[in-house]
Amino acid sequence: MPIQPLLSSNGAFSPEEISVITTAFEDVLRALGLADRKDPAVSMVAKQMLECARDGERDPILLREAVLNSFRNDPNASRM
Repeated sequence: MPIQPLLSSNGAFSPEEISVITTAFEDVLRALGLADRKDPAVSMVAKQMLECARDGERDPILLREAVLNSFRNDPNASRM
């Protein structure tokens, strides 16, 4: 599942924000070794990415780390 359909249907992000979110999304998929876009985990990553982005984060590195931390169940993870 690519993240673009979720971003487009949301309408809350500017083209620049979509670029940042997409970059962070791709980085998370690489970090988690997720290559198959039909893998249900990819959908989970996309939804978590949007949740973090809705909270206002626009730095791709911080977005990536927030999503990765959320999947690590780190009690110190940033939930933004």
